[in-house]
Amino acid sequence: MKKIDVCLSPEIMHLYNVHDRTVVVVDILRATSCMTTAFAHGIDSIAPFASLEDCLAMKSNGYFTAGERDGKKVEGFDLGNSPFEYMDEKLKGKKIAFTTTNGTQAIAKSVGAKEIIIGSFLNLSAVTEFLLVSENNVLIVCAGWKGKVNLEDTLFAGAVVDILKDHIEPDCDAPLAAQHLYTLAKQDLNGFLKNSSHVKRLAKLGIHKDIEFCLTPDRYNVVPILHDGILESGDWNSTIKTY
Repeated sequence: MKKIDVCLSPEIMHLYNVHDRTVVVVDILRATSCMTTAFAHGIDSIAPFASLEDCLAMKSNGYFTAGERDGKKVEGFDLGNSPFEYMDEKLKGKKIAFTTTNGTQAIAKSVGAKEIIIGSFLNLSAVTEFLLVSENNVLIVCAGWKGKVNLEDTLFAGAVVDILKDHIEPDCDAPLAAQHLYTLAKQDLNGFLKNSSHVKRLAKLGIHKDIEFCLTPDRYNVVPILHDGILESGDWNSTIKTY
């Protein structure tokens, strides 16, 4: 049986051998939710960058630039980190260079994996179905917050483990811990997370609708996949299933 593991922070990625794994990078609030939304609304591709400078430089190559630090849009960038920005018709078919506080850093630290995909609650069933048919072992990399563990990414990891529990076995205790948290929270994710650090951080910025949107499962049936440093739509045409 295939195995699944959960890296609760990118700071401990050195503990994991990813060469035989499909890595699912998750930053629920809000980078990977934005990426999922962008592809669902017709974005051509996303180039993720850890560095603000490298990302901004892509503007001269015809890219729209998206930059976020500490939850706020970075001055000089075209877009911030709200999923609603990526529903704009003018972005359809365009390329985006993207950098965020946590999500794109987690992607950078996952390089070397057999496969890297983007996960969010918005495409939860599409991701789990993708993992189910894949031959690879799985590692879910939670972006966290500046190296620290956060609750919302851990809950997503737990949801994946719970959905696939009859098909993929936990590799250690981290998947079990995430699964137990998810079973406690799944009836009311918003309520469970109301006192979490990043929800409170974003709430202070008045970003309430983003939080609710990003915690909604199965809005989209896309699986962004990293190819040669560029995220593209996985064209995942299978019907979304509930396991």
